[in-house]
Amino acid sequence: MKIDVFAHIFPSKYKEAISKKVTPVLFKPFAQVHNVFPAITDLGARFKEMDKHEGYVQVLTHTVPFMESITRPADTAYLVKIGNDEVAELVNKYPERFVAGIANLPMNDIDASLNELDRAINQLNMKGIQLCTDIDGKPLDSPEFMPFFEQMQRYDLPVLLHPARAANVPDYSTEQISKYKIYHLFGWPYDTSACMVRLVLSHVLERYPKLKIITHHLGAMIPYFDMRILSFVSGRDMDYCTQDLSKPPMEYFKMFYGDTALQGSIAGLMCGFAFFGAEHMLFGTDAPYGSHGDKTVIDRTIQSIENMPINQAEKKKIYEDNAKKLLRLSTRK
Repeated sequence: MKIDVFAHIFPSKYKEAISKKVTPVLFKPFAQVHNVFPAITDLGARFKEMDKHEGYVQVLTHTVPFMESITRPADTAYLVKIGNDEVAELVNKYPERFVAGIANLPMNDIDASLNELDRAINQLNMKGIQLCTDIDGKPLDSPEFMPFFEQMQRYDLPVLLHPARAANVPDYSTEQISKYKIYHLFGWPYDTSACMVRLVLSHVLERYPKLKIITHHLGAMIPYFDMRILSFVSGRDMDYCTQDLSKPPMEYFKMFYGDTALQGSIAGLMCGFAFFGAEHMLFGTDAPYGSHGDKTVIDRTIQSIENMPINQAEKKKIYEDNAKKLLRLSTRK
């Protein structure tokens, strides 16, 4: 099997509900992107692409927008429930294609989030939670989010970490927006990396050592800059945030997991493999985004894994074993 742990979807009922609650000026940019990739909503187009790859199945994750950034808490809770219900419905209707669903939460209301977390896992049989690298500008190591991490550790299911920086975050202080989609191209990997550093150095992973976090795009900048990170966190001026850790700081970074959504870069995959090892890598494509022309993002990702100079047992861990273990897919009814 090839279990795609980061396959995005914008279910039709969820999309319609958002369009009624969100102002057109906020919703239009997302709708335009989704129109370029019809498989994000159109199941027929999705199935046609899936059928090209033997043994290929998906774990469904919601796509952007994340509701916390564009709706008030009450509307966020309402819309998230609709989206989670529809993903669960699709998983139950097409179990041969969708092996699991990942829930979103209304994280701008932590009490509502904890309630929806319980409902998503206990009633909808969701196998994890997708979380932004920040919640409308608030870092994930903020005290208000600790009950969420505590609950996720208790459930022993993964958090799928997804960046969501917007174009209105400029790259230079003299400008108002990010030009040339730099916010997306480099801003998203930066946000993922910054979030990982915050979770390590603020002792979140020390406090919740059994927490499982799958980072999008294979840990972003962390594997490439591992020695740079080590030189910084080993400095005496960092003692204030490392001296109470029970193990070396870099060991906490290796607690994270990473997906293979690198658009087919073998060099990038090998960098991630050197850092995480096969046990902490999962097959993920970012489908259907990045699909242009004859070679889709699924094609490129599978081809790049096949061309990695690693053995078949390690590839099997990446393709299916790790996902089955983390998402506890054998327990799915």
